[in-house]
Amino acid sequence: MGFGTRAVHAGEEPDLSASGDVVVPVHLSSTFARRNAEKPTRGLEYSRTGNPTRLALERRLASLENAKHALAFSSGMAAETTLLLSVLKKGQHVVAGSDLYGGTVRLFETALKKFGVSFSYVDVRKPESVRKALQDNTKLIWVESPTNPLLQLCDIRTVSRIGKEMGVMTVVDNTFASPYLQNPLDLGATIAVHSTTKYIGGHSDVVGGALMTSDEDVFGSVKFNQNALGAVPSPFDCFLTLRGSKTLHVRMQRHSENAMKVAEFLSRRDEFSEVHYPGLKSHPQFSLGKRQMKMPGGMLSAEMKGGMPSVRRFLARLNVFSLAESLGGVESLVEHPATMTHASIPKARREENGVGDGLVRFSVGIEDVDDLIADLESALS
Repeated sequence: MGFGTRAVHAGEEPDLSASGDVVVPVHLSSTFARRNAEKPTRGLEYSRTGNPTRLALERRLASLENAKHALAFSSGMAAETTLLLSVLKKGQHVVAGSDLYGGTVRLFETALKKFGVSFSYVDVRKPESVRKALQDNTKLIWVESPTNPLLQLCDIRTVSRIGKEMGVMTVVDNTFASPYLQNPLDLGATIAVHSTTKYIGGHSDVVGGALMTSDEDVFGSVKFNQNALGAVPSPFDCFLTLRGSKTLHVRMQRHSENAMKVAEFLSRRDEFSEVHYPGLKSHPQFSLGKRQMKMPGGMLSAEMKGGMPSVRRFLARLNVFSLAESLGGVESLVEHPATMTHASIPKARREENGVGDGLVRFSVGIEDVDDLIADLESALS
């Protein structure tokens, strides 16, 4: 089946032997009765362990990422934390991209280092940098593509191949692209992770995370800790994410079309020195994006001249774009990484990685693009 058909139907096939629901109900029960003490009814025991609404969501997410398995969590960070606690041990090492979401860096540096895990950060645009950073104790390669917030691309196929040669798993945070635009497992990655809060949910009304993999050992370990650690989404959160995912393919097309026009507009403005967007031919990895992604997506960032004073004036004058963290919703958002999403990263490190005070990040929504451009033009003038 095609992506759009799976987005609408996977995990929600009507059970005609029961009620025949076209839409999976919100199963609010915290526990499930059984006739035999040793045989849970349909494998269901307790909603932390498994819930029918969550199982429907997990089946859909697995289908969308062309994976055998998916596991849903209460947030993207819950998915990352549960994964890392499931596959890493004291004394092991992770090679990670230097341009990462600030929350991921915070998790690595303030939580996992306490448990004896070490990290090396490299420019994942250069696969040989990844190879050189690998150590005998390296367990994971962790990348984002496109990255947050600089929209850099990683050659997932090449990096995954390097990892397999060394017996190292590759994890790809696919949040910015969504499963509609890019499928890391098809490119050789072991695991894809998502903040389903973003494009998969798509409406800025639910927080969630997910992990997709076809590796049976990874699935078994993380599934055990999904239950043991308990960072699971509520049935209603799963229902909202399921509902949002049905229009993922339609929304991503509009996000990409609008973002392309916004990126072209900003690139013509003297107020910006550079626009980071994989759909622009000026992007250093434009060709890789064409090979690896179906469309360039709805995220972009731009370097504003004049630093913080100019950024403050610009952000204060926007009306259609809301100044807010997060991304991937139907409404357009704008944020300032240095003081918002990446504020937890020390200033010197941020600037070394290219996240300066003049960088502005845009999540372009699905509104009429003429209104978005008019809003930007008004704020700039």
